[in-house]
Amino acid sequence: MKTKCISQADLAALVADLAAAGTQVVAPVKSRDGRALDYQRIGRFEDAALGESALPRRSLKEFFLPTSEVLLRYRLKKQDVVIEEVPAAFPPRIILGARPCDAAGVEVLDKVMGWDYRDEPWFGRRAATTIVSLACQGVDGVCFCSAMGLSPDATKGADALLVPVGSGFVAEAVTPKGEALLGSRRFAEGQLPASVEAFREAAREKVAKNLPAQPAAFHEWLGKSFDHAAFNAVAQRCHGCGACASVCPTCHCFDIVDESEGLDCGARRRNWDSCATRKFTLHASGHNPRAGQNERFRQRVMHKFAIYPRRFGEVLCSGCGRCVRACPAGMDLPELLGQLFRDAGAQGGAR
Repeated sequence: MKTKCISQADLAALVADLAAAGTQVVAPVKSRDGRALDYQRIGRFEDAALGESALPRRSLKEFFLPTSEVLLRYRLKKQDVVIEEVPAAFPPRIILGARPCDAAGVEVLDKVMGWDYRDEPWFGRRAATTIVSLACQGVDGVCFCSAMGLSPDATKGADALLVPVGSGFVAEAVTPKGEALLGSRRFAEGQLPASVEAFREAAREKVAKNLPAQPAAFHEWLGKSFDHAAFNAVAQRCHGCGACASVCPTCHCFDIVDESEGLDCGARRRNWDSCATRKFTLHASGHNPRAGQNERFRQRVMHKFAIYPRRFGEVLCSGCGRCVRACPAGMDLPELLGQLFRDAGAQGGAR
């Protein structure tokens, strides 16, 4: 597909047409106080904040794995239990201006969601959604997507990519969904402007400086370094609040509970959970295999950079840096990864 040149007016018309057709459009939107961004549903392009360099406070995860959702409802009928399954088909949706780290996080989770059991709600929402990413210029000093094998203009998980140029964008289709969306209108076609590649290269260089390491290259060493002193040294500050997991694009732990909604009926719900909290591994007997916060913090790091790579072939992290920004104790994941990478290299464990 040839490069598409899209103006602000083109996008405004596209959003208007999608909304009129009943398609949900989600985009970064300024918070009420104007100090932050959130992914929210919009009815017109003017409500989107595509020109802002900040990262939305939360990732795209909640649009595919809601914080709480009903998996089924049940009703007692004499001696029987009648099960009412919830629909696994969802209305069409476009996510416009997704950050590349967020789009990548969704694709990373596809593997575990379709692993030993196919998560129908997840894949139902995936099938109904088209993700249009917006190339990032690098947010701040804690972005480290390049260390995760990505970049500020990565197309992983995206159906199309927008790159800012002048007062408009250059669009590139990545998947058939992206082709269908961009091909549905008569956007101007042209050569790739030189300023586009300059924008992309400058962003890559900026982010690469934040963490000049490749954690994907030392997951085998990390898996054998369960008792590394760095975990205890850093984990002393961890409060176990789970803030990091709530904003992370790839943390996906959840709990499932049956809740009564009357004398003879109820619902089975899936709710977000976090391995950082004490109750996550608390047994009914009272025993907790991860009784200390050090063990819980270590589990989170090991899961992302040793366990998940061993099973699925890629790290469970997109390098967005939200965990650093959200942590009330100042936990710095890039700093820890850098230290582990240096230690792995010193011991011959980094490739």
